[in-house]
Amino acid sequence: MLASFFSTFVIGLREGLEAALVVGILVAYLSRIGRRDALPRLWAGVGLAVALAVAIGAVFTFGAYMLTFEAQELIGGGLSALAVAMVTWMIFWMQRAGRTLKAGLEGGIDRALRGGVWALVAIGFVSVAREGVETTLLLWSMVQSFGATPAALVGALAGLATAVALGWLIARGMLRLDLSRFFAWTGGFLVVVAAGVLAYAVHDLQEARALPGPFGAAAPVDPVTGLAAVGAAGFPFGWAFDLQDAIAPDSPFAALLQATVGFMPQMSWLQVLAWATYIAVVVPLFVHGVRRGRRSRRAAPSVAPRPGSPSDAAPSAVPASAPASPSAAPPAARLSAPVSARSSLTAASAPEAGTAPTHPNGAS
Repeated sequence: MLASFFSTFVIGLREGLEAALVVGILVAYLSRIGRRDALPRLWAGVGLAVALAVAIGAVFTFGAYMLTFEAQELIGGGLSALAVAMVTWMIFWMQRAGRTLKAGLEGGIDRALRGGVWALVAIGFVSVAREGVETTLLLWSMVQSFGATPAALVGALAGLATAVALGWLIARGMLRLDLSRFFAWTGGFLVVVAAGVLAYAVHDLQEARALPGPFGAAAPVDPVTGLAAVGAAGFPFGWAFDLQDAIAPDSPFAALLQATVGFMPQMSWLQVLAWATYIAVVVPLFVHGVRRGRRSRRAAPSVAPRPGSPSDAAPSAVPASAPASPSAAPPAARLSAPVSARSSLTAASAPEAGTAPTHPNGAS
């Protein structure tokens, strides 16, 4: 119970915080440029995206009851595989576009403000709908794999609520969070979870007879039991292992393993191969992306202007409270003077460290 709660909580927190940060960037930019009048249109788009995610979850949950067992398993397996594809793409997309996400969103707002009412609604909708649909698919797959336990659903809702609260605190400047470290750790957890969801998708597709497996005629048969063979004799379409006598499928330990690494007490060879292949391919790529991001962040200060250069002389020399003297230069000369000349003049006329600035009227 606790394992299913924790797993869906982390997923809801990670995906919800991504959406909350996107919305926070959009709202902050509109406020900064003095266009708070456009916020209702943005919130309308966000509301439509949330409604779409909820509607998709409701259709998947309640619509499946009207289908046959094979159809339910086929849809469940297909949607779980789709969720894995979307989550994997989003993890690597965040690694590539995270540093330019803010600029891209603000540019989209600028274009939407010139495009009319519906353009801004579309920005809010598209910015959140992608996260919402991805989160719905992944959480729905996780809840189904846990047998629709209430703890999994409560964990997902708690994670989303926590994400909204954290996003609000970050947007208000009341909380500082190392987002790169947060997304690196939760991204690694999502990779392992996605591997488990993929294995569960293969299981569903085998039960629906869409893939060969121990439920169909292609499975090797144990001559003693007359059932699908287990172990090496069951390769490739039988059971890879069957530990149900040692680990009860409904035990807390089995739930913990399934929630964290996607392990089930009984898994087919195709499930094991799918899990192992996903981990072998995605984990090295993910680790490489994390290391590349860290190297780029460490290298970023090296391209900053050198101390003492003309571009940064003036800001470091002029006190914030010292107004420019009206008689320093004619307006036309001040406007047309090169930046380096203005910086040199300002630096030369700035008061020395430890002395109070002198105002034009002589008062200190």
